[in-house]
Amino acid sequence: MSLEAYFDFVILPILTISVLLVFIRLFKGPTVVDRVIALDLIITIGIGIITVYSIRQEQEVLLDVAIILALIAFLGTIAFSYYIEKQKDD
Repeated sequence: MSLEAYFDFVILPILTISVLLVFIRLFKGPTVVDRVIALDLIITIGIGIITVYSIRQEQEVLLDVAIILALIAFLGTIAFSYYIEKQKDD
């Protein structure tokens, strides 16, 4: 099995299924924390999809986009956690 076939028939379907399952958690999540974690996980899975596509198409430019998206997702998660922590103090 070639690397391209492995990407197409194993990795991308697994990532797609995981995005669908996380979307269910995003909509069903009983608390705000569950939804924040689901959003962070969706972004992380999106970074994985971008990385697989970048390797598959041999476009190194997309890896820079994935790194920037990871930094933005990290900062967003930190901001949400700070907001939730401040809400608990009140």
